[in-house]
Amino acid sequence: MGTISARVPDELEDELETYLEAERLDRSTAIRKLLGEGLEEWRRDQALERLQAGEVTFSKAAELAGMSVWDFASLVDERDVTWVDEGHLEADLDEL
Repeated sequence: MGTISARVPDELEDELETYLEAERLDRSTAIRKLLGEGLEEWRRDQALERLQAGEVTFSKAAELAGMSVWDFASLVDERDVTWVDEGHLEADLDEL
């Protein structure tokens, strides 16, 4: 496991302390959890952006997001993302 060190503004450190108390976590565990959640959200956002831009198929976007196709479909619906493209639709149907 690697080590990451970062300087953060006082306000962010205060908020982290509040989070530590609320979640009853030690600092290292809390930071790993928050970093993991942040990267997971980033992967999902990237997958949605690439899907909407027509760069990837629906199933590829789900894979990039690290989600099942059904869970990704729910996310697309929640975020009201327009993604249907004839070429991608045909490719997705072929994959099924």
